[in-house]
Amino acid sequence: MLIEGNYRLLKQIGQGGFCKTFLAVDEGLSPAVPCVVQKFWLPNQTPVAFEQKVQRLEELGKHPQIPALLAHFYQDSNFYLVQEFIEGVNLATQVKEAGVFSEVQIWQLLEDLLPVIKFIHQANVIHRDIKPENIIMTSLKEGNLVLVDFGSAKLVTAIDLLTTEPSIGSPEYAAPEQTLGKSVFASDLYSIGVTCIYLLTQIPPFDLFDIANNCWAWRQYLTIKVSERLGKILDKLLQHDLSHRFQSADEVMQAMGISFESKNSNIRYTHIHVDEWQCIQTLTGHSGVLSGVNSIAMSCDGQTLASGHDDKTIRLWDLSTKKVLRTLTGHSQAVRAAAYSSRTPTANSPVEEILATASDDKTIKLWNLNTLQEICTLFGHSHGVKSVAFSSDGQLLASGSWDKTVKLWDVKTFQEVCTLSGHQLQVSAVAFSPQGNMLASASFDRTIRLWELDKAFKNRPQYTFSSSLSGHAWAVLTVAFSPDGQILATGSDDNTIKLWDVNTGEVICTLLGHSWSVVAVAFSTDGEMLISGSRDKTVKLWRVSTKQEIATLSGHVDSVSAVAFSPDAQQIVSGSRDKTIKLWELVQQSVNPKMTCEGRE
Repeated sequence: MLIEGNYRLLKQIGQGGFCKTFLAVDEGLSPAVPCVVQKFWLPNQTPVAFEQKVQRLEELGKHPQIPALLAHFYQDSNFYLVQEFIEGVNLATQVKEAGVFSEVQIWQLLEDLLPVIKFIHQANVIHRDIKPENIIMTSLKEGNLVLVDFGSAKLVTAIDLLTTEPSIGSPEYAAPEQTLGKSVFASDLYSIGVTCIYLLTQIPPFDLFDIANNCWAWRQYLTIKVSERLGKILDKLLQHDLSHRFQSADEVMQAMGISFESKNSNIRYTHIHVDEWQCIQTLTGHSGVLSGVNSIAMSCDGQTLASGHDDKTIRLWDLSTKKVLRTLTGHSQAVRAAAYSSRTPTANSPVEEILATASDDKTIKLWNLNTLQEICTLFGHSHGVKSVAFSSDGQLLASGSWDKTVKLWDVKTFQEVCTLSGHQLQVSAVAFSPQGNMLASASFDRTIRLWELDKAFKNRPQYTFSSSLSGHAWAVLTVAFSPDGQILATGSDDNTIKLWDVNTGEVICTLLGHSWSVVAVAFSTDGEMLISGSRDKTVKLWRVSTKQEIATLSGHVDSVSAVAFSPDAQQIVSGSRDKTIKLWELVQQSVNPKMTCEGRE
């Protein structure tokens, strides 16, 4: 069917009480361009009111997460809107094909859509038909969710406060007041709450409502429990009594810890609350272009911190005074990695705390932190060394290099023990299991190789190849063992973190949430939490037992390159390409949402 001379309707893709939606093509363009045509017939709708609505929808269509309004017309006693076709998958299809959403995905949905809802409400528009079918996940808009189908949208005027309208929208997702013809801005918030509990349970909303007690009973249908914090937010979105519900998208975002700003149509929103973690100090003082922080390592007692920099130096920090103790020099190129260890004392020498540093200059240096002097330089790699790790007993040092190899070094004799080969591309990270029976290496070849201690070599420890783990879509950049040695965490250029069962080599789960490469991971000493640093400038905390995101720490203005937990897991340290190191502290009370990362306001 061809309408208005240009638009050929191909098939009907949706229908509401007063609207039909069609997939169409605009044949007036060469080549023909796909679009969406909505035909609707609202009672008492006048051409003047229609034009007012059109003008507002044209303004809304400038938002990157709302389809652009391409045309409108009146034909055969019906009103028509022509909108941009959004290529992607709607959330109803997504949950049907992939199963229920995780808590992390629900947080991300709210984070993506609440600023959009605020935007349309500020334009005095109520969407009135928010549901999974009308939320599209698209790869063409940097992964954003797009809110579609504004055919039922209402332009709010002063007279609307005194009038009742026909019930409109999808009954399963419509707020009580909307079904009575009295939709308000908070009605859209109710609908997004219903959308969330459907995605968490995959149970039709009518079946989630307890009619006898006049309340939602969604928790009993969960296959995976969600945090109390998310549960409280969803419960408040779903309040039957309008006075008990969130009144605005701003209120929901404040409860989530998100700040939204809009200025000259440039929309942005950022995390300003870190769920009981706050930045207590930013360590600066790195001048010059080549001073980005590439690596950090915390001493065993948590008193000092070492940081490796692009300017070829290592800085030692006193964490009690937040001052630099000493700047170590000697490398001829950027310092890429650092690791602490305590060397076992002998009859003639006390305990020595040792720092190992690795550099693009192809060397590894060992430093005596009692004297702050260099012990020796280890040569052997033919390309830059990107990672170093000590065994738990301090006897061995492992190094990973862009020469595609892993080398093991005897810390007592400073001699190379062996070279482990097998990776097809650069080795980006190495880690020993806490028990010392396993070594893991990560590579740009998208694999992780596990090397097992060969007990046949009693006089000189040797590690032999055990297995190769595959699953990441891009280069694997970081690796860490849990304290019990049973779980291996890996971060990748594919923006994900994978947790692996070390015994079976199977993926336990994939953690989603970062929007760019994950370059650093670390477990807390009790194994309950995992932290990750990413090129998306954030640090994320994850609960290992539930596989859920706990918090996002924002404040760096460039890639986060390294992360570390304090021994008591009460502090987190993050280093960044923005030339700063940030100290984050766990607090037991609410955080001022206007905090600054230079200290407390």
